[in-house]
Amino acid sequence: MADKYNVEAAEILANEALHLAISEAVPIYEQLLATFPTAAKYWKQYVEAHMAVNNDDSTKQIFSRCLLNCLQIPLWRCYIRYIRKVNEKKGAEGQEETRKAFDFMLSYVGADIASGPVWMEYITFLKSMPAQTTQEESQRMTAVRKVYQKAIVTPTQHVEQLWKDYENFENSVSRTLAKGLLSDYQPKYNSARAVYRERKKFINEIDWNMLAVPPSGSYKEELQWMAWKRFIAFEKGNPQRIDSASANKRVVFTYEQCLMYLYHYPDMWYDYATWHAKSGSVDSAVKVFHRALKALPDSEMLKYAYAELEESRGAIQPAKKVYESLLGDSINATALSHIQYIRFLRRTEGVEAARKYFVDARKSPNCTYHVYIAYAMMAFCLDKDSKLAHNVFEAGLKRFMHEPGYILEYADFLSRLNDDRNIRALFERALSSLPPEESVEVWKRFTQFEQTYGDLASMLKVEQRRKEALSRTEEESQSFLDSSLQDVVSRYSFMDLWPCSSKDLDHLAWQEWVSKNVNKKVERSTLANGAAVVDKGSSGLANNSNPSAKVVYPDTSRMVIYDPRQKSGPSGPGIPAASSTLTGSSVAPVAVGTPNAPNDFLKATPPALLAFLANLPTVEGPSPDVDFVLSICLQSNIPTGPKAVNPSKQLQTGPAPSTSDLSGSSKPHPVPSGSSFKTTRDRQSGKRKDRDGQDDDDTATVQSQPLPRDLFKIRQLQKARGAVSQTGSTSYGSAFSGELSGSTG
Repeated sequence: MADKYNVEAAEILANEALHLAISEAVPIYEQLLATFPTAAKYWKQYVEAHMAVNNDDSTKQIFSRCLLNCLQIPLWRCYIRYIRKVNEKKGAEGQEETRKAFDFMLSYVGADIASGPVWMEYITFLKSMPAQTTQEESQRMTAVRKVYQKAIVTPTQHVEQLWKDYENFENSVSRTLAKGLLSDYQPKYNSARAVYRERKKFINEIDWNMLAVPPSGSYKEELQWMAWKRFIAFEKGNPQRIDSASANKRVVFTYEQCLMYLYHYPDMWYDYATWHAKSGSVDSAVKVFHRALKALPDSEMLKYAYAELEESRGAIQPAKKVYESLLGDSINATALSHIQYIRFLRRTEGVEAARKYFVDARKSPNCTYHVYIAYAMMAFCLDKDSKLAHNVFEAGLKRFMHEPGYILEYADFLSRLNDDRNIRALFERALSSLPPEESVEVWKRFTQFEQTYGDLASMLKVEQRRKEALSRTEEESQSFLDSSLQDVVSRYSFMDLWPCSSKDLDHLAWQEWVSKNVNKKVERSTLANGAAVVDKGSSGLANNSNPSAKVVYPDTSRMVIYDPRQKSGPSGPGIPAASSTLTGSSVAPVAVGTPNAPNDFLKATPPALLAFLANLPTVEGPSPDVDFVLSICLQSNIPTGPKAVNPSKQLQTGPAPSTSDLSGSSKPHPVPSGSSFKTTRDRQSGKRKDRDGQDDDDTATVQSQPLPRDLFKIRQLQKARGAVSQTGSTSYGSAFSGELSGSTG
């Protein structure tokens, strides 16, 4: 298998093994089971292959390897078949062995919802046992009764059938005795039946054919994880209200079944172990951790959790072994493992042991500045040795001067010592060696320190130095050098107290963003075949014969915050007016015969919408949400000038608005040709044009409104227009095509 946990490849191998001789199939089965050690179906297939050739030794060995880790009914029924087959000719001794095997099986999987047939098979086996004397007959009946009484209180699929069989059994023995026994067990049976119905809901959500693979984050895996979580929580609630020992046994069984499928999930192992510890069985929790570390040997989380459990119960040596396993050969040990081991030694063996290990750990090639900080703060806070902590920080500074995180932690330590002189010296040393792009946080902390503890002169000086240093980075602009009200806010704020309102803060933030972007050099851009091509060294339109094959992204340096108070017309180089961007882009010269897409767009656009678009303000930056704007328009009355919305009148008299802006044309004349602005109304007869000129103001007002989106508003407009025009019909046009017919004839 190329992929170790390839489920499809595993199924193919398992199917191939079915048709091979046992000697050839064994390596395949061992390979499969090494990858999927909890796959009960593969264990069952493996053991059945040995049973088919009567290989008893191998069969017993396989059962000893898989039974306790795979609590699945089909595998255990295979085991009981083998036991019965082996002992069927051994007489009374064989029957006793078989009875013990049944008891052993039911002690592990008797709580399974599918264990009903096993209980029934066991009862049938007990009834078939010979009884030579009355005493033996009485013992057999007693044994059958005990099994029945256990089976009818177990929520299984066959609990109702088992109850009926138990009634018949007791009535066949003694009706007088049966009445009392049945009345005693009737409530327990009812409870088991109700719990079975509830449990079945959780069982149905689980995929019982799933193989245990490491979590990949797929939706199916998440569903299975959630289904098992819900099932375990249900069992922990003890829905049947049985004694705590029996309830805990069912929880254990549920966890064991869960780990067959979520074998590679560390959180399930941890939950299982901690549940044992909280239930008072720490030894069982330790065993679970041993199994977990065997299943997931590379899980540091489980190792720390296990070491914590051992340390909490006073088992120092086992915990130390866990930490040593995390360190390995100390060459490949992580910085975190060094830190945690130092803390462990400090807790369990004292200060000297921790110091000795730190001296060795700092020689490791994987020792980072975190180890120095951890040990220095431990010496300062726990051992109250500020001198040792200071020496450790100084030793680390020689090695980690280039790490801003180390500088900041060292500064915090010096702040606790009230050593402002050394704090300033530290910042100066660090900033002289750090490159500007890595010194942002250090400058920020230096500024905060001076604002809190320095005088006004030093405060202003450090702020100016910070601006000069950071202005050389790519992230900052030259406007960063200018003083702003933000600096005052920064100097005179404390924690969550501000010298201004939240509205003022928002406004200052907006101004700061604008100041950083508005003065950036705007790159000149051109359009080639409708695609923007950035050309820093030239201006004008790009050559259409050389279309760009590259994907061109928006120039974010040209983005500005939308301000409705802006005046029409471009306010910056290379920024087109809003009216010239309505068609999506500036239009390059088009050869004769080429379809004019903007004109086609205008032809299909209702006149009222064209008038609305022509009066839109210039937008420099992100455009507003179209749906939001239209929703406002539908709820308001838009005032219009006299006959300003009639495109035919605009074409004849040409008073406003310029459709060259609408179409994106680069021609200087304000009125386009008739072909660029013809609508359905323009192609009508002169008589209709005259009648349009005679429409009253109310009709014009209705037509000037944007096209509604819902049918109800269209009908309301139709009724309004119908009431105005009594001599003819008035139609608003098609709500789906976007065409507008304003005729009254």
